[in-house]
Amino acid sequence: MNHSLILPKTIMLLGSGELGKEFAIAAQRLGNFVIAVDRYESAPAMQVADCAEVISMLDANDLQRIVEKHKPDYIVPEIEAIRTEKLLELERQGINVIPTAKATNYTMNRDRIRELAHGELGIRTPKYTYANTAQELIRSAQDIGFPNVVKPVMSSSGKGQSIVHHPEAVEAAWNYAIEGSRGESNRVIVEEFISFEVEITLLAVKQWNAPTLFCPPIGHRQERGDYQESWQPARISGEQIDEAIAIAQKITDVLGGAGIFGVEFFMTKDEVIFSELSPRPHDTGMVTLISQNLNEFELHLRAILGLPIPKLEQLAPAASAVILARDYADTIKFEGLSAALSMPDVDIRLFGKPASRPWRRMGVALAKGTTIEEAREKANRAAHKVKIVK
Repeated sequence: MNHSLILPKTIMLLGSGELGKEFAIAAQRLGNFVIAVDRYESAPAMQVADCAEVISMLDANDLQRIVEKHKPDYIVPEIEAIRTEKLLELERQGINVIPTAKATNYTMNRDRIRELAHGELGIRTPKYTYANTAQELIRSAQDIGFPNVVKPVMSSSGKGQSIVHHPEAVEAAWNYAIEGSRGESNRVIVEEFISFEVEITLLAVKQWNAPTLFCPPIGHRQERGDYQESWQPARISGEQIDEAIAIAQKITDVLGGAGIFGVEFFMTKDEVIFSELSPRPHDTGMVTLISQNLNEFELHLRAILGLPIPKLEQLAPAASAVILARDYADTIKFEGLSAALSMPDVDIRLFGKPASRPWRRMGVALAKGTTIEEAREKANRAAHKVKIVK
């Protein structure tokens, strides 16, 4: 591919949530033209992009139409619910799909990325199997053993994911997984429950013509399968970091292309176990908005455009904590911002989502501290000060 350093470029975002919003801001700071695409109007990235398109990204004809209309230099997927086969076709037409259409096709589906990691590369993953019906899931859950984790093969932000502790809960887990599935798949994955010491995200910055860079590992905590807080650096040994880097390098080398990959691992006392991979900025990586000299969105952009990354530095121990909605609302107003922002070394990002529902992420609190414990406490305290009011 010819990656000229002449700017601006035209960048089409497929998915325009909070991660896309920060990426669009980073892209526009270097003068690029951003088209934000999503299935609903006024999505966060649309509020800062140069123009917007509302389509179903599962509709191949709609994707072809807007690509022909805007003629982007780069297509940058931000979500899973995309007709990935169409991206392969668009790449053959000469469009740069980030990181590659192959990588997107693999990683938008949990079954494909596990088959690549475990089946082809021999990487340790949780034991897993699949089910296409509730009855199949009952048998598969028995084979894996209890507790286990059930999730759709295609979803985002933990939607449809549950921990199943006993056979009587399997049918409810099936229903929940199907409700949370994105796309047209009715396939679920059931996997071994890993009793881990910490779960981490390793941000791998893959470049076109330079070595892959790795950010300090990010620890994170989830509830309902969705990230609630993250902190950087995660407190793990140098040996564990080296092993995680080797695994992330192995997978991303196969997937190819350029851009940031969020590679998730379970860290146990004795093992580094590959969990998931996202071929784009990661929600847990929002901590880098306050922790690093270049945040994950700026790194993603530089890698895509082939711009140099001469120095990658963590500024201080830092943490993020999500600001959650509790109810359904069509009009969003916040209170408590003054109290949160009066805390030193704290920042707030409100995503600008036009409506709320229970447990939807509406913003994030960011904090630095002299220790990880201090940063986490500050971030959580700030997040709890910000409330949505009707």
